[in-house]
Amino acid sequence: MAKVILKSAEELSVMREAGRLLALVFHHLDKQIVPGVSTMEVNNWAERYIVDHLQARPASKGQYDYQYVLNASVNHVVCHGVPSGTQILKSGDIVNVDITLEKNGFIADSSKMYLIGDVNPYAKRLVDKTYEAMWQGIQAVKPGATLGDVGYAIQQYAEQHGYSVVREYCGHGIGREMHEEPQVLHYGQKGRGLILQEGMVFTIEPMVNQGRAKIKTKKDGWTVVTSDKKLSAQWEHTVAVTASGFDVLTLREEEHIPA
Repeated sequence: MAKVILKSAEELSVMREAGRLLALVFHHLDKQIVPGVSTMEVNNWAERYIVDHLQARPASKGQYDYQYVLNASVNHVVCHGVPSGTQILKSGDIVNVDITLEKNGFIADSSKMYLIGDVNPYAKRLVDKTYEAMWQGIQAVKPGATLGDVGYAIQQYAEQHGYSVVREYCGHGIGREMHEEPQVLHYGQKGRGLILQEGMVFTIEPMVNQGRAKIKTKKDGWTVVTSDKKLSAQWEHTVAVTASGFDVLTLREEEHIPA
């Protein structure tokens, strides 16, 4: 297994800046993601803002031959939704927007759910509980804890609210490369798996389904959907392990770390 790369204080400070800039991208998009816009428009707005305003690089573009700056995963799309000029967001939709950004050699990765127009209470509950499940995982992060503790916290919370956790996709170490070791599963057993150390940086990004956990990939080779066509939600942050706990590098202005 490849080695987990611990980040120095200097490297963490560069990663913190990349995370701050990525949070600004979401802030820029917040008022623009409304009924009637296409997911390709969202992609193009994000690209222009990252390149022209932040003088940064959209890290997903060109990675694994992917042509776009972000993933836009609508309703029953679990992840890797490809932006399209013909996919128009409409009232009632839920959409996950997943963006990566590189600045000064280091990458930040985050995703946010958007509720479009009037969303039904069942969809909103899924989105809210998925967000809370992510925070359950983040709050398990500290030196000496294990990745199993993180996965367990997420899985327990999601399942206790009647949802299922997608198992085929996971969080990942991040730094100079978008995908580094370790893999961060969103399910697991307490006390199992890699022991966390100060200087580790990884994403926590649970995908939570309204129905069964089973998924399938569409013919485009990218878009992953729920097998039962029920809704899926996801949130993601880039998290560093600190001496005393965790630091969320991609925290957005409107967010507060839950007590």
